Amino acid sequence: MLQEVAIGQKSLADYASIVGRETTERIRELAEPLRGKRVLHVSATAFGGGVSEILYTIVPLMRDIGLDAHWHVIFGKEEFFEATKLLHNSLQGAPETLSDEQWAVFDEINQINADGLEGEWDAVIVHDPQPIGLRRGAAHKGGKWIWRCHIDLSTPNPAPIARLLPLIEEYDASVWHMSQYVPNGMGAHRDAVNIIPPAIDPLSPKNMAFSREDAAFICQQFGIDPERPLITQVSRFDPWKDPIGVIDAYRQVTEQVPETQLAMVGSMATDDPEGREYFQKTYEYADNDPDIKILSNLNNVGAIEVNAFQSQSDICLQKSIREGFGLTVTEALWKGRPTIGGNVGGIPLQIEDGISGFLVNSPEECAARSLEILRDPGLGKTLGREGKEHARRLFLSPRLLRDWLDLLNRIET
Repeated sequence: MLQEVAIGQKSLADYASIVGRETTERIRELAEPLRGKRVLHVSATAFGGGVSEILYTIVPLMRDIGLDAHWHVIFGKEEFFEATKLLHNSLQGAPETLSDEQWAVFDEINQINADGLEGEWDAVIVHDPQPIGLRRGAAHKGGKWIWRCHIDLSTPNPAPIARLLPLIEEYDASVWHMSQYVPNGMGAHRDAVNIIPPAIDPLSPKNMAFSREDAAFICQQFGIDPERPLITQVSRFDPWKDPIGVIDAYRQVTEQVPETQLAMVGSMATDDPEGREYFQKTYEYADNDPDIKILSNLNNVGAIEVNAFQSQSDICLQKSIREGFGLTVTEALWKGRPTIGGNVGGIPLQIEDGISGFLVNSPEECAARSLEILRDPGLGKTLGREGKEHARRLFLSPRLLRDWLDLLNRIET
């Protein structure tokens, strides 16, 4: 049986002062025809990564406006999550792909979860590739089925996407961050494609307003000197996030501003066995530099601590070389921090180069832009102000809620 995730309560009214009454009133209009509908979200894990953070907000907000919304997490075992991590990478272009034995594990676990899905639902929203086979095994338990993809499938390894396309096409609708992420070969099913970028919760502990004094105090507990410049990247320890390139950029910065500090803050998710290995690789590459702090939830770094590091930073980075969207960029922008991101995936949607931040293609460019900001505090303030307003208009959770309601109404749940 799938495990239900316990969630708290949230009120749409609390967001009105941030996003405006017009947005919240439109949400209530869209919610009225859906009142009482049973909507189930299904994901691979309840923590560690953007999907779970989104669902901890969207599900309670759906309840607040009258939907009977729930969130279940699939059952899995180590072999399954090893296979799905490999699948995740190969779908983003890595040459390695699943063996026949791994596909057998993938199919087996999806069928077990399909058998364990209980209840009848007006709509089932399945997030990402791990549980994509759920619909095939449990179609009769949901009225409408939606597959929500959070990764970039624009240039996948051909073998895994060929295996997944028939599964995607069985869904009544699919949802993607960007139109560029929709793979070729969707055929007639392209009519069921929907583009909905993700969003952050501005009232969550990770994103709520934080004073510089409180942020400085928390960062000091992890060895950060609040009187010296701080560059921070918040991300999983993953080759696509390029933590090695971040350290290379930092080392170039310290050649000219030697007092600069670097914080690399991440989390270890239950569905990411590769994370610990890459954490160790990053740690070794840092070579015991006392001004590089490599931290995770294993060091008791949670949402409040992430907020503190981002709020305290002179520069926030997301130097990804592949990226589904990059909600850590939105988080940094929302805090008004000058932000530098890799020129990939969904990051250019969030950062208008030279206006609301900088886009870079190499450690050298990242270092050069970082030095510009460190040498010109006025530039940093301007970028931070523009970035915050851009995030407020486009990437906060009420907008995401509105888009979900619009889709549910259109597919007639």
